[in-house]
Amino acid sequence: MRLRGIERLIIVLALSPLCGWAQQRPLVTQDVDLVRPGHILFEFGFDFLQNERFPVSGLKGDLTSAGVIGVNFGLGETVEFQVSGTAANFLTVNERIPSFVTPHLSGDGRSTTDIGDWVLATKIRILPEGRRRPSMGFRVALQLPNSDQSHGIGVNSTNVFGSFLFGKHFGKLNAFSNIGIGILTSPTQLFSQNDVLTYGVAGIYPLTPHVSLAGEINGRWSTRSGPAPLGTESLSQARLGLQVVAAGFRWDVAAIKGITRVDPQSGITFGVSKDFRAFEIPTSAVSK
Repeated sequence: MRLRGIERLIIVLALSPLCGWAQQRPLVTQDVDLVRPGHILFEFGFDFLQNERFPVSGLKGDLTSAGVIGVNFGLGETVEFQVSGTAANFLTVNERIPSFVTPHLSGDGRSTTDIGDWVLATKIRILPEGRRRPSMGFRVALQLPNSDQSHGIGVNSTNVFGSFLFGKHFGKLNAFSNIGIGILTSPTQLFSQNDVLTYGVAGIYPLTPHVSLAGEINGRWSTRSGPAPLGTESLSQARLGLQVVAAGFRWDVAAIKGITRVDPQSGITFGVSKDFRAFEIPTSAVSK
């Protein structure tokens, strides 16, 4: 029976069509490609990060994010609306030092939980890819203050991001990059903010019709000449993983490596995505 199950899985992998989905999970860098008009791309995943630091609360530990959700709506040929966030974060505390916020931990002082901050974003394609010219887009995003700083994981602040997106195909390789700015509210200083440069460089290369290699470096750089306000420090991560299309879903897994001292030492992410037609896009009649 097991052998038959494996045989069936192989058949599914061989026969499943490679859908024209926007290429996102397990990457964070945004592709210029959009969800098809009238379609919704639903993403669901889990992250596990080792030795991540939280400067505002002084905590350091292993973070498990359960229910990393993304819902992307194709609103037209040039516009996509996105809602993303994390249903629940669970932190196992390995180290604790005094900081700005004194977090409320569990009874044994070894763990804490909280909801993640959610993001509303709009992505616009400005130029399609040409023979020599890369495609170009723009994305604006609003990060909502859903987390509770007293739990020690989130910082309960509102942040705004704007990024230019670029993409180019080199044979089979789909390469894309982001460059922009983030305006981060300082969670520890009244009437203060930190402007950061955001960046990302990524690529997806199909190894077979159903399996693709995906990698990126993505982060933000504080523009402050001195130390950044707590909670707005420079961050950077590298990801390398696979996307596998099977049974009408796209499955993904990637290893994560933190680059700055605040980032997690290492981690892993895995998830699944599904694209489906959900609504009709009305077409306006052109009057003569």
